[in-house]
Amino acid sequence: MSDRLSTQSQTAAPSQTAVTIVEPYVPLAKRPLPAGRPRSWYVMHNRRLKAMRLAIALLDSGVYRANLADNHTIRDTADRVGIRSPSDKTCRLVRDLMRVRLA
Repeated sequence: MSDRLSTQSQTAAPSQTAVTIVEPYVPLAKRPLPAGRPRSWYVMHNRRLKAMRLAIALLDSGVYRANLADNHTIRDTADRVGIRSPSDKTCRLVRDLMRVRLA
């Protein structure tokens, strides 16, 4: 664990030690999808996964509000991240995921 994390104790007080991540996050291993579901379930599942990846990439790039994420911005982000260009429906889903819902 010490090889992945390094502490910056020289500039911070001992009780406020900052932790810097040296290696990028490694995603979990993919598991096969459950069998026996209708095709529409798999299509929607993959659409949701793609929309989540795009929403995270938009947030990382500084787009924090859904009304700032038009289709062109979402597709531009998809190209930069290496994801195939999303459909209009997927772009709508990305904006829905980015909206703040007050309970």
